[in-house]
Amino acid sequence: MKKIDFKKELGHLYKPSSKEVSIVDVPPMNFLMIDGRGDPDKVVAFKNAVEALFMVSYVLKIAVKRSEAGIDYGVMPLEGLWWSDDMNAFDRDRKDKWQWTLMIMQPEYVNAELVAAAVREAERQKNPPALPKLRFDSFFEGPAVQIMHHGLFSEEGPTIEKVHGFIKSNGYAFNGRHHEVYLSDVRRGAPERWRTIVRQPIKKE
Repeated sequence: MKKIDFKKELGHLYKPSSKEVSIVDVPPMNFLMIDGRGDPDKVVAFKNAVEALFMVSYVLKIAVKRSEAGIDYGVMPLEGLWWSDDMNAFDRDRKDKWQWTLMIMQPEYVNAELVAAAVREAERQKNPPALPKLRFDSFFEGPAVQIMHHGLFSEEGPTIEKVHGFIKSNGYAFNGRHHEVYLSDVRRGAPERWRTIVRQPIKKE
């Protein structure tokens, strides 16, 4: 059976430096996605979305492993797109105004038919509340800058400022939503060792 580590194969996207901001070209990829709004620390919809995304992703992993493809791969990390209708309200003191899309990347072996079957299986097994909100879609960012953040989410400020400073000083402009990739399981390990990729799509000014 073939085993694939997509985080390793896509290392330029999922293993950035924690010291320097880098420029990457993010290709179109397929994701399971769920949209929501509100403070992620308070709204139950956020927790429900995480549960549904991971459950369906693991069902898909098993389906691909048992299929003719016979490929075993590690489920990819949770990712989040963040924004606000009024971007002036997009700060940590007004999380209730935040909007988000949570998502998990799916390998090329996963198609809409497999996802539909996985959703039915997840419904049969546990039927997580956010399951009806889940969708399977392609997402394309193109050129972007990114860096690895170590530590609490609440301490990302200086890292984000470093990314934004790089964008401005190198003649770029924002071209999409604030993007984070959560490489650590926050239920385990010391918070100071949590790893989060901070990414921002860009375009030439």
